[in-house]
Amino acid sequence: MKKIAVSFGLIAVGTASLQAAYTLGSDSMQTSKVWSLSGSLRGFYDDNYNTAPSGTPSKRGSYGFEVSPSISLNVPLDQTDIGVRYTYGLYFYQDRLNLHPSQNPVDQTHQLDLWVNHAFTESWQASIQDSFVSAQDPGLVNGGTPLRTEGNNINNVGSIKLDTQWTRLLGSEFGYQNTFVDYQNHGGTAIAPSFSGLLDRDENLAWLSLNWQLTPTLKPLVGYKFGLINYIGGEPIAPGSVSDNRDNRSQYFYVGAQYDPLANLIISVEAGGQYVDYYHPAAGLSATTQLQPYANLSATYTYLPGSYVQAGFTQTQSATDVSAPTASGQVTESLNTSTGYASINHQFSPKLTGSVIGKVQYSTFNEGSFANSAETWYNFGLNLAYSFNNHVSTEIGYNYDNLDSNVPGQKYDRNRVYLGVTATY
Repeated sequence: MKKIAVSFGLIAVGTASLQAAYTLGSDSMQTSKVWSLSGSLRGFYDDNYNTAPSGTPSKRGSYGFEVSPSISLNVPLDQTDIGVRYTYGLYFYQDRLNLHPSQNPVDQTHQLDLWVNHAFTESWQASIQDSFVSAQDPGLVNGGTPLRTEGNNINNVGSIKLDTQWTRLLGSEFGYQNTFVDYQNHGGTAIAPSFSGLLDRDENLAWLSLNWQLTPTLKPLVGYKFGLINYIGGEPIAPGSVSDNRDNRSQYFYVGAQYDPLANLIISVEAGGQYVDYYHPAAGLSATTQLQPYANLSATYTYLPGSYVQAGFTQTQSATDVSAPTASGQVTESLNTSTGYASINHQFSPKLTGSVIGKVQYSTFNEGSFANSAETWYNFGLNLAYSFNNHVSTEIGYNYDNLDSNVPGQKYDRNRVYLGVTATY
């Protein structure tokens, strides 16, 4: 089954949390029809919907249900493919009815995906993509915190890419990506900074790579990326420091290849280094730099029709909700993050499909009082889906999350089970 809303392709998992739950069903109609409608109803139990540490009053479990309609439009033209998909999620938590009357038992999420692919000629092809999310769950927002955050928190990722085949052997890829993150949690102080002050940012990344068709199955490449991240919260994040003291720029130098040794096996590799310059330090502090490895590796193997294995690894820097200044006032700047992921999707029969997915994200803190300390985030999921016909399917699944961290208030584990039905037209 195609996974949209909270689940997504594993190739992109290095920048998002990995989940098996809450998938929407689809079938061949979604590729053969210009438009399609889908709606899901699921019951679930979540033993830590607040993502709170064990043994604290905030760790609470709840039964609940989810309603998730989706509408998509795909217009294939002679040289252009245009698509849009909107997914709404309503999550009701029964346990909140037992709390203070001001507690809203309902969470709502919105996701809007847009894409345009155009072939100017056989040698010039361009694509534009954008994904907008408004949510509370860290797996959806992916904004730099592994914790659930109240409010309509926004994450928008847009990109444009141009692929050019200059000669029979020489090609290039030029691209630009913008990531915008905005948390509703404003009004922090230097002692208790808000998520907005810590994480609101505008990220810009541009890249150019050159590739060479060495053999019909091997395409080596060399590339360069430039990244600029501006923190726009405009609030104090520590005594003497404000949001934009975390501003930084990165340069990536890498080599790699795409290797397709078999018709059903695709391997992609990028490896090199990332140099980061934190050029806007707080008053009285010196600018700092970081030099670390950079990697983006992925492989997909289709061993039977409808059955495949995906795996990969990424190494880069990422944002963090931890400030933790030292005695001199130096705040935590970022995380060095290594992420490994894998999934198996197996079609037992034309109607029955199962999947197992997992991710391990290991991070160390740059600067601040937790410098070089580590935290590890584990995600694991199981899903079994059965299609009665082209219009109705049912599924059952389980998700597990565990964050192991030395930072107070960060460590937690979470179990979720769900059962639901999806109708598609």
